Amino acid sequence: MNSFFSDLYRAIRSLPFLCAVILQILILQYSGAESELYRMSVPLVCTFPFSCAWLDESRSGFTRLALHRTSLFWYIAGKFTACTVSGGLCELLAAVICGIWNKTGMPQNLPLIFWCAAFWAGISALLAAASESKYSAYGGAFVICYFLVILHERYWKTCYYLDPFEWLSPQKNWMFGQDSVQIMLCGMTLLTGLLYACILERRLSHG
Repeated sequence: MNSFFSDLYRAIRSLPFLCAVILQILILQYSGAESELYRMSVPLVCTFPFSCAWLDESRSGFTRLALHRTSLFWYIAGKFTACTVSGGLCELLAAVICGIWNKTGMPQNLPLIFWCAAFWAGISALLAAASESKYSAYGGAFVICYFLVILHERYWKTCYYLDPFEWLSPQKNWMFGQDSVQIMLCGMTLLTGLLYACILERRLSHG
Protein backbone atom coordinates (compact mmCIF):
# COMPACT_ATOMS: atom_id res chain seq x y z
CA MET A 1 0.00 0.00 0.00
CA ASN A 2 2.93 2.31 0.69
CA SER A 3 3.83 2.01 -2.99
CA PHE A 4 0.59 3.77 -3.97
CA PHE A 5 1.09 6.74 -1.64
CA SER A 6 4.72 7.06 -2.69
CA ASP A 7 3.81 6.99 -6.38
CA LEU A 8 0.90 9.41 -5.93
CA TYR A 9 3.14 11.81 -3.99
CA ARG A 10 5.69 11.71 -6.80
CA ALA A 11 3.00 12.20 -9.44
CA ILE A 12 1.27 15.25 -7.97
CA ARG A 13 4.55 16.94 -7.03
CA SER A 14 6.02 16.49 -10.48
CA LEU A 15 6.61 19.09 -13.17
CA PRO A 16 4.38 17.21 -15.69
CA PHE A 17 1.47 17.44 -13.23
CA LEU A 18 1.97 21.19 -12.85
CA CYS A 19 2.26 21.62 -16.62
CA ALA A 20 -0.96 19.62 -17.12
CA VAL A 21 -2.87 21.84 -14.68
CA ILE A 22 -1.56 25.08 -16.19
CA LEU A 23 -2.21 23.97 -19.77
CA GLN A 24 -5.76 22.94 -18.97
CA ILE A 25 -6.43 26.19 -17.12
CA LEU A 26 -5.34 28.12 -20.21
CA ILE A 27 -7.55 26.01 -22.46
CA LEU A 28 -10.54 26.44 -20.16
CA GLN A 29 -10.00 30.18 -19.86
CA TYR A 30 -9.69 30.88 -23.55
CA SER A 31 -11.91 28.20 -25.08
CA GLY A 32 -14.39 27.22 -22.37
CA ALA A 33 -15.54 23.91 -20.93
CA GLU A 34 -17.99 23.30 -23.78
CA SER A 35 -15.43 23.78 -26.54
CA GLU A 36 -14.21 20.92 -28.69
CA LEU A 37 -10.62 21.93 -27.91
CA TYR A 38 -11.15 21.33 -24.19
CA ARG A 39 -12.98 18.05 -24.70
CA MET A 40 -10.28 16.73 -27.02
CA SER A 41 -7.49 17.95 -24.74
CA VAL A 42 -8.62 15.90 -21.72
CA PRO A 43 -7.45 12.50 -23.10
CA LEU A 44 -4.06 14.04 -23.88
CA VAL A 45 -3.30 16.36 -20.96
CA CYS A 46 -4.33 13.89 -18.24
CA THR A 47 -1.61 11.49 -19.40
CA PHE A 48 1.23 13.86 -18.52
CA PRO A 49 1.67 13.18 -14.78
CA PHE A 50 2.32 9.44 -14.45
CA SER A 51 1.28 7.38 -17.47
CA CYS A 52 4.81 6.33 -18.38
CA ALA A 53 6.12 5.93 -14.83
CA TRP A 54 6.62 2.18 -15.11
CA LEU A 55 8.33 2.54 -18.48
CA ASP A 56 10.78 5.08 -17.07
CA GLU A 57 11.54 2.91 -14.04
CA SER A 58 11.95 -0.20 -16.18
CA ARG A 59 14.45 1.49 -18.49
CA SER A 60 16.42 2.96 -15.60
CA GLY A 61 16.56 -0.34 -13.72
CA PHE A 62 14.72 1.07 -10.71
CA THR A 63 11.93 -1.52 -11.00
CA ARG A 64 14.11 -4.33 -9.61
CA LEU A 65 15.02 -2.21 -6.60
CA ALA A 66 11.40 -1.25 -6.01
CA LEU A 67 10.24 -4.88 -6.08
CA HIS A 68 12.60 -5.66 -3.19
CA ARG A 69 10.65 -3.19 -1.05
CA THR A 70 7.12 -4.20 -1.97
CA SER A 71 5.18 -7.06 -3.53
CA LEU A 72 4.50 -7.38 -7.24
CA PHE A 73 0.78 -6.83 -6.62
CA TRP A 74 1.23 -3.57 -4.72
CA TYR A 75 3.84 -2.34 -7.18
CA ILE A 76 1.48 -2.76 -10.14
CA ALA A 77 -1.56 -1.51 -8.22
CA GLY A 78 0.37 1.52 -7.01
CA LYS A 79 1.51 2.46 -10.49
CA PHE A 80 -1.94 2.19 -12.08
CA THR A 81 -3.86 3.81 -9.23
CA ALA A 82 -1.41 6.72 -8.93
CA CYS A 83 -1.63 7.21 -12.70
CA THR A 84 -5.43 7.33 -12.79
CA VAL A 85 -5.81 9.43 -9.63
CA SER A 86 -3.17 11.99 -10.65
CA GLY A 87 -4.65 12.16 -14.15
CA GLY A 88 -8.08 12.83 -12.71
CA LEU A 89 -6.78 15.31 -10.16
CA CYS A 90 -4.94 17.50 -12.67
CA GLU A 91 -8.15 17.96 -14.68
CA LEU A 92 -10.24 18.41 -11.54
CA LEU A 93 -7.86 21.00 -10.11
CA ALA A 94 -7.85 22.99 -13.36
CA ALA A 95 -11.67 23.05 -13.44
CA VAL A 96 -11.90 24.12 -9.79
CA ILE A 97 -9.32 26.89 -10.18
CA CYS A 98 -11.13 28.26 -13.24
CA GLY A 99 -14.45 28.15 -11.41
CA ILE A 100 -13.01 30.12 -8.49
CA TRP A 101 -11.11 32.55 -10.73
CA ASN A 102 -14.15 33.33 -12.88
CA LYS A 103 -16.48 33.38 -9.86
CA THR A 104 -18.84 31.00 -11.62
CA GLY A 105 -18.85 28.43 -8.83
CA MET A 106 -17.87 24.79 -9.06
CA PRO A 107 -18.85 22.91 -12.25
CA GLN A 108 -21.64 20.41 -11.62
CA ASN A 109 -19.83 17.68 -13.51
CA LEU A 110 -16.67 17.56 -11.39
CA PRO A 111 -16.98 13.78 -10.74
CA LEU A 112 -17.31 13.18 -14.48
CA ILE A 113 -14.27 15.34 -15.20
CA PHE A 114 -12.27 13.29 -12.71
CA TRP A 115 -13.42 9.89 -13.96
CA CYS A 116 -13.04 10.76 -17.64
CA ALA A 117 -9.47 11.89 -17.05
CA ALA A 118 -8.75 8.90 -14.79
CA PHE A 119 -9.99 6.51 -17.47
CA TRP A 120 -7.92 8.08 -20.26
CA ALA A 121 -4.83 8.19 -18.03
CA GLY A 122 -5.36 4.49 -17.36
CA ILE A 123 -5.65 3.79 -21.09
CA SER A 124 -2.37 5.63 -21.61
CA ALA A 125 -0.67 3.53 -18.91
CA LEU A 126 -2.05 0.37 -20.53
CA LEU A 127 -0.65 1.40 -23.91
CA ALA A 128 2.72 2.14 -22.31
CA ALA A 129 2.81 -1.32 -20.77
CA ALA A 130 1.65 -3.05 -23.96
CA SER A 131 3.85 -1.21 -26.46
CA GLU A 132 6.76 -0.03 -24.28
CA SER A 133 6.59 3.20 -26.26
CA LYS A 134 6.03 6.68 -24.89
CA TYR A 135 4.70 7.83 -28.25
CA SER A 136 1.94 5.23 -28.12
CA ALA A 137 1.22 6.04 -24.49
CA TYR A 138 0.89 9.80 -24.78
CA GLY A 139 -0.81 9.86 -28.18
CA GLY A 140 -2.78 6.62 -28.01
CA ALA A 141 -5.53 7.77 -25.66
CA PHE A 142 -6.14 10.85 -27.81
CA VAL A 143 -6.32 8.75 -30.98
CA ILE A 144 -8.78 6.31 -29.39
CA CYS A 145 -10.93 9.19 -28.17
CA TYR A 146 -10.96 10.81 -31.62
CA PHE A 147 -11.80 7.48 -33.25
CA LEU A 148 -14.78 6.98 -30.92
CA VAL A 149 -16.03 10.50 -31.67
CA ILE A 150 -15.86 9.84 -35.42
CA LEU A 151 -17.45 6.43 -35.00
CA HIS A 152 -20.37 7.94 -33.14
CA GLU A 153 -20.89 11.02 -35.30
CA ARG A 154 -20.60 9.30 -38.68
CA TYR A 155 -21.85 5.78 -38.20
CA TRP A 156 -23.59 5.03 -34.90
CA LYS A 157 -25.33 8.25 -33.90
CA THR A 158 -27.85 6.45 -31.72
CA CYS A 159 -25.07 4.86 -29.63
CA TYR A 160 -24.42 7.98 -27.56
CA TYR A 161 -22.61 5.94 -24.89
CA LEU A 162 -19.73 5.57 -27.38
CA ASP A 163 -19.16 9.33 -27.50
CA PRO A 164 -16.38 10.51 -25.12
CA PHE A 165 -17.79 14.04 -25.30
CA GLU A 166 -21.04 12.70 -23.86
CA TRP A 167 -19.15 11.17 -20.94
CA LEU A 168 -17.68 14.53 -20.03
CA SER A 169 -20.89 16.53 -20.38
CA PRO A 170 -23.99 14.31 -20.74
CA GLN A 171 -26.71 15.63 -23.02
CA LYS A 172 -28.74 12.45 -23.46
CA ASN A 173 -31.20 10.83 -21.08
CA TRP A 174 -29.12 8.23 -19.26
CA MET A 175 -31.09 5.79 -17.12
CA PHE A 176 -29.71 7.08 -13.81
CA GLY A 177 -28.47 10.45 -15.03
CA GLN A 178 -24.81 11.28 -14.43
CA ASP A 179 -24.54 8.35 -12.04
CA SER A 180 -24.84 6.00 -15.02
CA VAL A 181 -21.89 7.68 -16.72
CA GLN A 182 -19.81 7.49 -13.55
CA ILE A 183 -20.60 3.79 -13.09
CA MET A 184 -19.66 3.11 -16.71
CA LEU A 185 -16.39 5.03 -16.41
CA CYS A 186 -15.53 3.31 -13.11
CA GLY A 187 -16.15 -0.08 -14.71
CA MET A 188 -14.05 0.73 -17.78
CA THR A 189 -11.24 2.05 -15.58
CA LEU A 190 -11.31 -1.13 -13.50
CA LEU A 191 -11.22 -3.28 -16.64
CA THR A 192 -8.30 -1.22 -17.96
CA GLY A 193 -6.51 -1.76 -14.66
CA LEU A 194 -6.98 -5.52 -14.86
CA LEU A 195 -5.56 -5.61 -18.39
CA TYR A 196 -2.67 -3.41 -17.27
CA ALA A 197 -1.96 -5.75 -14.35
CA CYS A 198 -1.98 -8.83 -16.59
CA ILE A 199 0.46 -7.28 -19.06
CA LEU A 200 2.78 -5.83 -16.45
CA GLU A 201 2.82 -8.99 -14.33
CA ARG A 202 3.85 -10.99 -17.37
CA ARG A 203 6.57 -8.51 -18.30
CA LEU A 204 7.96 -8.31 -14.76
CA SER A 205 7.80 -12.07 -14.22
CA HIS A 206 9.80 -12.72 -17.39
CA GLY A 207 12.01 -9.66 -17.09
